[in-house]
Parts: sequence; C-alpha cells; structure tokens
Amino acid sequence: MRSVILKYKKLICSEYQYVTEYNSLPGEQVLLSERFTQPLILQRHRDQKEREEEIRFSGESFQQVLNSRSSLESDHLNTLFNVDHHGISPSAVILQGNSGNGKSFTVQKIVMDWASCDLYKERFDIVFHLKCKEINRISGRKSLVEILSYNCSLTSDQISQILQQAPEKVLFIIDGFDELRLTQNIYDKSAQTDPLRKAPPVVTLCALMKGHILPESFLLVTTRSTATDTLGNLLKGPQRFTEIMGFTKKGVEEYFQKFFQNEELFRKAYECVRANETLFTTCSIPVICWIICTVMRERFSAGADVLSGLGTTTSIYVDFVSTLLEHHCQGLSQSVPNLLRSLGQLAERGILEEQVLFDKKTVYETVSDPAGNPFLCKFLFKRRINQEIMFSFMHLSFQEFFTALYYISLDSKAFKGKLAKLRSDFYVWNSRSVAVMQFISGLLNEDVRGTLRRKYGVFVHLNTQTYLKELLFQMGSCVLNLHCLYELHEESFVKEVLNGKADISVLYKPIRRTDCWALLYCCQCCQCMKKLMLHFAQITFENLSMILPVLHKFETLM
Repeated sequence: MRSVILKYKKLICSEYQYVTEYNSLPGEQVLLSERFTQPLILQRHRDQKEREEEIRFSGESFQQVLNSRSSLESDHLNTLFNVDHHGISPSAVILQGNSGNGKSFTVQKIVMDWASCDLYKERFDIVFHLKCKEINRISGRKSLVEILSYNCSLTSDQISQILQQAPEKVLFIIDGFDELRLTQNIYDKSAQTDPLRKAPPVVTLCALMKGHILPESFLLVTTRSTATDTLGNLLKGPQRFTEIMGFTKKGVEEYFQKFFQNEELFRKAYECVRANETLFTTCSIPVICWIICTVMRERFSAGADVLSGLGTTTSIYVDFVSTLLEHHCQGLSQSVPNLLRSLGQLAERGILEEQVLFDKKTVYETVSDPAGNPFLCKFLFKRRINQEIMFSFMHLSFQEFFTALYYISLDSKAFKGKLAKLRSDFYVWNSRSVAVMQFISGLLNEDVRGTLRRKYGVFVHLNTQTYLKELLFQMGSCVLNLHCLYELHEESFVKEVLNGKADISVLYKPIRRTDCWALLYCCQCCQCMKKLMLHFAQITFENLSMILPVLHKFETLM
C-alpha cells in the first residue's frame, strides 16, 4: 500500500497547491504559497471580558490585544494533536472560526503539508479531506468507504485496505460542519460500526464523528462558532477546542507582502491601510485582507494615486457583506432583505444600549436563523454551575455598519427621526454615532445604492438621501463632516457644501492620515476654499505632504 499512498500524496500536492479565489474566472488559480498566512490559533475558550475587548478595541489597541493572546497561547498546525499537560492526546480537534477567517484555507494547508511530508509525517499514514457541502449533495445510502472514494483518487478496495491496516494512523478532516444538513433525530440513529455498511451519508459521517466507526482514528473538524455546541455533543473524545482568531499585525503585514510580491506596492498598500483604523482592525479577518488587497491592486493597475485612499471604508464593508452572502449563506431560512433588516435591528439595539454581546433570547427575538447567519458569532460562557449562550457581531464596526444599513432601508419619516438623533450625538463626538453617520453617508453613494437594490433588494427612499444631504450641508466643514462627504463620494455635492465658503479648523488634536485623505478629496472637488486653521494641531511631515498639493486652494492658512 505504500506505493498507493505515495501516488495519492502526489495527486494531492498537484491539486492542493492552488487555491481558487472568490472572484476567480474558470481555470484561474493562485498558488497556495502566495496566499496562505498562518493565522492566530488559540487552544481555549475566552471569558466575557476578553471577548468584549476583542470586539470593542480597534486599530493598534486591537492588535495589542491579539498580540497579548499570541505571545502566551498560540498554536501552530503541527501542535494541534500534541499531548496536553495531563499527557493526553486528543482524538478529535475542533477548529472553530468565523466566516471568512480562513478555516478552509488552513485545512488545505494541513493536507498539502502532510502530502509534502512537511507535517504529521510520522503521525498519520493517510489524511482524508471531507467537505460537508459536498456530503450534502450525495444521494442514496452510502458506506464510509464509498463516501471517501467520492472525495479522493483511491478506489473503494484501496481505502478498505488502508483503514484495516492501521486505523490509528488515519486522520479524517471534516470541513464545514456547520453546513451539514443534520436532522433532529441524528442522536437517536442506530450505532453503526462497519465502514462498509450503507446508510444516509450524514448518518454515516456522524457515526464516524461519534467514534462508532473506526474509533482508533483521529478527527479534525472545522466549524463556525454558531455550531460548536452541536458539534461538541456529536464528537467523540477526548476533544480539544481551538479557535482561529485571524491575523495578528505581523500576519496582516505578511499577507500583504505575499499578495503584492513587490516591495514598493506592498509598502504603499500596507501603509495606506494601517492609517485607516477601522480597516486595519478588520484586516485581522483574512477575507477582508483579500478584498482590500484586491481593491488596491486594481487601483495600482489603473494608475490611481494611492494617497487618495483605497476607496471608501463603506465600499469595503459592502464588498465583505456581498462575499459572505454569496459564498457563506447556504440554506438560510430568511430572504436576504429580511436577513439584513433583522441584523440591523439587532445592531441598533446594541448601539442604543451600548452592548456588544447579546443574550440568546434577544437574538432569537430578532434574527430567525442565528445559527446559519455568517455575520453573527456565538459564544458559550460559564455562569456558576450553568452555561450561557451569547452572540455578537464580528467586531463593533460591523454593528455600526448594519445599524446604518437598517436606517437607510427605513421609510423617509423614520429615517429622518433616526438622523436627528444621530445629529445630536454627532456634535458631542459620540464615537458610535459618528461611525454610523459615516456608514450612512457611504451607503447613500449612488453606486452603492444601486448595488444594494440590484443584488439584495434593499431599496432606499428618494427623500432619504435628500435628508442626509441637508444635514451634511448644515454641518458644513467640520472635520467629521469631511469624513462623511468622503464616504458619500459625490463630487457635485461636495462642491455644493464646501466650494468657496468653507472654514476648516482642527483644534488641539493630532491630524490622522485618514483626516488628510478626507481633506484632500474634498479640496480636489472644489475650486477654492476660505480658511484652513490648524490651531495647535499635531501633523507629521508625511501627512502634511499629502495635503500640500491642495493648500493653495485656501485663501487663508492659519
């Protein structure tokens, strides 16, 4: 069988060395080595305080939180099945991660490294990779051996021989457990112990996970957080829980470097994103890293000036939502407009009540299918002698985004009322209201509105943009309003608000790179401006050089 396994490994190396990206055309592939970056993997559950830190913090503070986890507890792929401090090795490892956090990429890397003899060389003779999405498509009654033969180049006879020879040297990777179509009575199905016995494919797979079939073998199961407790009840022991946290600051930098493969372009793109606190935070999510790099590459190819930014923050979030809706929303019970509306209602409640964690009752009152929702994370916390289930958005910024998306979908009268409340908070620099206002501005951009209507059935009332523009016109040229105008990204309106009559003042605060982007964009839209006042504002030479080309448009500089 050695020659059979060697041939199997060669075929895996040939197939798994490439990845297909979300936007790949037929036959278009990228080398795994040019994309895979080791994510931060933790081997424990975190408590409520730690979760809240990860959701609330942003920018460098968020990366410091991740780095503090990384320095003490992070795992590498070759340690997943190591013995613990009790000397016990797990039979089953749960690899949890949110949508877009890189679970499937990590699995592909594990399989590829095993086939290349770089990982688990002595530990596992054979690794089988089963994708739950594909298991769902298999009809009729199938044995484990038949299911495996669907997914690899080996024949049923070869698989039977391998499983009989050394089951304790077999690793089954079950990818995407949350996508498996489980029936209510799956726990009651008769115990099945023979890998050749036929049953519905899901029943056969669950018998493997329970340890009824090949109890000596090992399992690695990936899942979203929303299905972890269900999986824990189905899986044999001893179990080990691990969680993909995403990229640390070092991981984000490495990903950008691999993506661009050009030092100058990498440095321009990375520094551009680092300057945007919101986007730099969400770059810990691998799929957002990919979206931003893809957008930046298009800008470079088109010869766009990187100093003008990378497009709006809102447009990046819309791209992210589009990606998850298209690729991570199989079998949802809600229509997309209802799904987005219910998420928005939950998000707004959190904004108003200053919550980032939601109890199970609150979530189920609002969202009809939270377990299948790719935008929600689910946590189990210990409460004295009980467990409590809590939910959250991936990060506070997504809560702010979905609140804004909900507001623009309201009728014009309701939207006007929400806008009035935001306006009062805006003037006292309520950071959440500022973020929601900026997202609202970005969502009312003409192209974005068209995308929302065409792809997701989210309609914006005609008066909604009029009300927002009236408010932005009244707010004039404060720095926060410049950010809203930047997100709205409509040159004619920027001219109307600012041209020839704007006094812009920055008092006693550092001027960030994103402030310079907003100022640069707004000034480029206008013929002339009145006055720029930088009263004791802290501005670096690099940031000053960004806005230097438009300073001549101001009648007075102070």
